[in-house]
Amino acid sequence: MRHSIQEKAEAIAKVIETLDILRVKCPWDRKQTNESLRPNTIEEVYELCDALINNDPSNIRKELGDVLLHVLFYSKIGEEQQQFDIFDVAEALNAKLIFRHPHVFGSGSASTAEQVTQNWEQIKLKEKGGNKTVLGGVPDALPAMIKADRIQEKASNVGFDWSNRAEAWNKVREECEEFASEIEGMDAERMEAEMGDLLFSVINVARLYGINPENALEKTNRKFIKRFNHIERRAKENGLQLKDMTLEQMDEYWNEAKTL
Repeated sequence: MRHSIQEKAEAIAKVIETLDILRVKCPWDRKQTNESLRPNTIEEVYELCDALINNDPSNIRKELGDVLLHVLFYSKIGEEQQQFDIFDVAEALNAKLIFRHPHVFGSGSASTAEQVTQNWEQIKLKEKGGNKTVLGGVPDALPAMIKADRIQEKASNVGFDWSNRAEAWNKVREECEEFASEIEGMDAERMEAEMGDLLFSVINVARLYGINPENALEKTNRKFIKRFNHIERRAKENGLQLKDMTLEQMDEYWNEAKTL
């Protein structure tokens, strides 16, 4: 299922034409603004993430279309306000891709993905209108776990990292001990601070071993939901209420779920 560049461009052009018509003739599409679309955009991106983690090609294709619609919609609004249009968006993106890949389009050199990553932050600091600091490109609104991972990755790209990833485990143990120590005093603020440090260090270990912590936790969330739903289903089959069951009874059903 390979299409030519011309076919791809024509397909996107059709969507742009359809959106132009909807923007004029559909009351809902006509009234949308950047502000009104933003919550929908966030929802669509999360739905795409669900499809990706489920490795569902059909749904990935569908959700990608929804996200693409939002990109085109914001570009249409920019065009109406005489700020930019989809041409400007695409041109800027293409220029950025070329600038950030001097090992492909220029005189730079990088033979591995790791070398490309190491060069990445320095290139972005030189980019016109780009980040002024190494961590400046990390969005404030990112969820905390993803944000921690990105912060650590960016710091690593400029050499601020463990020389031996096994050493990061010592930091996890240290932070765990510090948290345990604060539990004894039951100072909520200090416990929160130490828990933050502990989570940050665990996320760092995940990064160093090539594990995406967000994906790992989401898969565990789904595993827990599946097993807990089994407990609930088995309890119902036996005429039991979860709140009336002992932990031993629930553990029995939990262990059943682990074998499924």
